Order: sequence, then structure tokens, then C-alpha cells
Amino acid sequence: MTFPGSSILRETITMLLAGGQGERLYPLTALRSKPAVPFGGKYRIIDFALSNCLNSGLRRIFVLTQYKSDSLNQHLLEAWSIFNPELGEFIYNIPPQRKFNNDWYLGTANAIYQNSNLFSSEKNVNWVLVLSGDHIYKMDYLKMLQ
Repeated sequence: MTFPGSSILRETITMLLAGGQGERLYPLTALRSKPAVPFGGKYRIIDFALSNCLNSGLRRIFVLTQYKSDSLNQHLLEAWSIFNPELGEFIYNIPPQRKFNNDWYLGTANAIYQNSNLFSSEKNVNWVLVLSGDHIYKMDYLKMLQ
């Protein structure tokens, strides 16, 4: 039995941008990126977007990092290793690669462009959901995709 929207979920890749420098949150961002800033104890700001993905049924997620990402990488490994690769589920941390030139990411569109190989080589990918890792909100992304 399938549920409404299951084909959209299978055809969607999520690109979660988590490279924010977070200058306005200094000193909280002195040693970490904005998505890695603690929120409510053991949680991080990025957990809002990841929780929204999980609750929306999206389980193929690339997290694009850039700035002071070591604590975020550790958090993703320790708190979000709940996906099942045998079912095609994943959350992958993707550091900047400088694939097309010597520039780091030059904004949101450039970050997606520099990592477009991650979803263009996947079969049955018809949708790319681009999210920010430093926003605090609750949303059902399936409703938006439908």
C-alpha cells in the first residue's frame, strides 16, 4: 500500500544549505556555522529543517557545508544516523569541492550548481528541494511538493 505523495517523495532529492557564516550571531558562531548553533539543549538550528524533512517523508538529503563545519559534521553523524541505506535513504555531508573553478560557493545558486552532479546522475529524480539549514520553523514539505 502506498500513501498519497509517495511517488513525489521517491522522485525528490533534498539539498540542505548549511554553510552560513552567521556573523550576526557572533559570538555563538565563533567556532561553528549558524546551522550548528545549539538550540534548546542538545539540538542544533539545522535540526528544524532535518526534522521537517523526516516528518515529510524526505529521506534523501545532501547537506552542503562550507564554513566551520566540524561541529556540524559531528552532530550529523551522532544525531542523524537513522537513515537506512538499503532502502535508498541517506543524509550525506558534502563539503565544498571547487569542482568548476577555484571559487568557494558564491551563493545559494552556485552551491547547487557546483553539486548538481549529485542529483543529475540519479535516475528518477524529478524534484530538487533546496532548503536552508539556518531557519527555525515547522513545515510539511510534502504539501508544498504536491
